[in-house]
Amino acid sequence: MTEPSSREKASPQSPSAIENPNLSDTCGSTIVGFDGASDPANPLNWSFSRKVVTSGLYSLTSLGSVWASTAYSPANSKIADEFDVSPQVAIVGTSLLLLGWGFGPLLWAPLSEVYGRKWPVLIPFFISVVMSFGTATGKDIQTILITRFFTGFFGAAPISSTGGVYVDIWDASQRGNAIVGYTLAVCGGPALGPVVGGAIIYSGTNWRWTEYTTGILQAFILILGVIFIEESYVPTLLVRKARMLRQNTGNYALHAEWEETTVSIKALAIKFGLRPLQMLLTPICLSVTIYSSFIYGTFYASLASFPIIFQETRGWNELVGSLPFIGVLVGIIMGAVLSGLNQKYYNRAYEANDFKAVPEARLPPMMIASVILSAGLFIIGWTAAPQLHWIAPVIGVTMMGFGYYTIFTSALNYLVDTFQRWGASAVAANTFMRSVLAAAFPLVVPPMFHSLGNDWAFSVLAIVSVLNIPIPFVFWFYGPKIREMGKYSSNMG
Repeated sequence: MTEPSSREKASPQSPSAIENPNLSDTCGSTIVGFDGASDPANPLNWSFSRKVVTSGLYSLTSLGSVWASTAYSPANSKIADEFDVSPQVAIVGTSLLLLGWGFGPLLWAPLSEVYGRKWPVLIPFFISVVMSFGTATGKDIQTILITRFFTGFFGAAPISSTGGVYVDIWDASQRGNAIVGYTLAVCGGPALGPVVGGAIIYSGTNWRWTEYTTGILQAFILILGVIFIEESYVPTLLVRKARMLRQNTGNYALHAEWEETTVSIKALAIKFGLRPLQMLLTPICLSVTIYSSFIYGTFYASLASFPIIFQETRGWNELVGSLPFIGVLVGIIMGAVLSGLNQKYYNRAYEANDFKAVPEARLPPMMIASVILSAGLFIIGWTAAPQLHWIAPVIGVTMMGFGYYTIFTSALNYLVDTFQRWGASAVAANTFMRSVLAAAFPLVVPPMFHSLGNDWAFSVLAIVSVLNIPIPFVFWFYGPKIREMGKYSSNMG
């Protein structure tokens, strides 16, 4: 990818680009920008309701993707019986979807930074919808597993690119609360999916309706997105404006800066396809990602253990055995409240820092949650015995949901604040590592819990979680120094 060197470079998002629609006339070319700092075409200047609708639709699209990851789980035994395979083979369907989530963002997030946000999200999501129906109609286990992988691969587009959308339309003083809505969808979807899937299985309906239901939900969300989602990526919007001006004025010297960037397949692969991996090599992105990946893996390990704890150990049926997932959802809502309250603290830090992002001000909820998560894991494990009242492990489940959600949200906010314009690629790097790690957990959880028992299996997860408690405190004290060590993070995006 090459850029012209015969004129002064200016970012489409820079103040000069916003304030002066005509940056320069050198080399016979006039660069198109926004018409002043208050131009309503600039996504940062959209009305509040317009921003909320856009954010909500992207969150719904992400919900459709994450729902698919766990709605399948209650059908594991039915799938194993129908295709005459072991339950462990059926569980691979969940692992492959998570693996698809890992590799998909390496493609979709960079594309959203080249071709805009809307279609690089909705086109892959459409294919994910098709794959969900493919799973529902699969005639053999091979088809089930292959379609599950591609459901995750294409469904990763909204999960990885939504962070970039929030950078487009919300300033740092509002972005934290906006991301709370997104993370509610991403974290709440896996908790709701098993409840609905369990109800379908318990009712005696064919297991395929867990997938038909997923596909129908995704298709409905897709239709809403196609109709109502608006493009928000500044370079793409300025390209459209330049094209319109050329058409209306006949002045073909009018160009958006992005149009003067030559994009070849090779350059796209090197500069954009590798960007998430390059960011993963920066110390701050790697540190945050390792921590959040463990938390994410622990969350999916806990979800995979629920059938063992509440159905095998306590003898509950598929429907009742899925109800403890509601405890996860309650914990997630409590975490959302704390994250929202922290936004007030963040805004004070933001104003004191001359209205520049302060990533460390996102960390106090993470510090609290790191302790509560560890305690919750211990409680689940040591109160899982059937002679103890069911409310005890459900309290632990709620604490686990609170800790997982709060840490996940703080980590995402921290990355977006740090990398800003390249936030989609930073989130993609994070999604890649945590999804690849999480893909292994559904496979190892059943033998781990059956070998160690519920108490010690959860204790292993809790002990590792305790060892990770210092990490957000390290970010708090040394985050700025760690950021200075990275190419993309040293200048805050």
